[in-house]
Amino acid sequence: MSWLRRPLNLWLRLTERPALTRATPHTVHRVRRRFERVTRLTLPPPRGLRYDWHDHMTRPVMEIDPGVASDAPILLYFHGGGYFFGSPRTVRNMVGRIAHASNVRALLPVYRLAPEHPFPAAPEDALAAYCDVIAAHPDRPIILGGDSAGGGLALVLLSQIVAMGLPKPALTVALSPLTDMSTSGASIKDNDATEVVLPAERMDDLARYYLDGADPLHPLASPLFAEFTGATPVLITASRSEIFLDDARRMAQVLEDHGVSVDLHEADGLPHVWQMFAGRLPEANHSVRRIAAAIEQALADHTV
Repeated sequence: MSWLRRPLNLWLRLTERPALTRATPHTVHRVRRRFERVTRLTLPPPRGLRYDWHDHMTRPVMEIDPGVASDAPILLYFHGGGYFFGSPRTVRNMVGRIAHASNVRALLPVYRLAPEHPFPAAPEDALAAYCDVIAAHPDRPIILGGDSAGGGLALVLLSQIVAMGLPKPALTVALSPLTDMSTSGASIKDNDATEVVLPAERMDDLARYYLDGADPLHPLASPLFAEFTGATPVLITASRSEIFLDDARRMAQVLEDHGVSVDLHEADGLPHVWQMFAGRLPEANHSVRRIAAAIEQALADHTV
């Protein structure tokens, strides 16, 4: 473990967790502005990559080009933020480094957020984004990716792809995914003392705000209860210190039960979606390299 892990965890516990603890539908705009500002100041994207905005998809999308060929594979990535905040800008450091390491072109769609647009707006937008990509690039291999709520959204999308018979991605990457909106995982309570980012005591409230009366067991809200038979491989990462640990472990088991090839990477003593700190945290850099290697292997094995 690097020496940076302890001061990073302390900083997150003293700043980010209290900020999320205070979040309500009435303060969500302040939470969004703060998160954008903090990530802009502390997690600058790597230099030498192009970051462009396009409107040619159903919703605006950020394109990250690490200098790859025009026909390079595509990483379709969904940002985290509990379905309430976050944007392509808040994850461009991490995704840019993954794209560069794996020689892919990344597309990061803007999807509608709660409470203005509660469930099922996000999964509807994710499916629309995927349909846009496969229509515009029918011969390009696609990787799905996402972190936290975005990781859950990528898995929801994978289940929709299978159910609808759409062209399948080569791989789905879910970083510390939120997979169970019923918040029934034991680690929600068991890891409360070691979780430095997410306020365990607010998970039920945040789920209720997002669902707006919908069933938390609905497979488009909680991929833990979706069907995946016939899906392509999935890579999941999670920290043993975070409250979503059981979301990741149970999701991996469900995928295995449905015959899906799944690789679950667990880490010790690291924060929720520690890959966000790539470029600064050695463990994040190592994880980015592992993700890139998995993408390269999946692309080598995949037939469009």
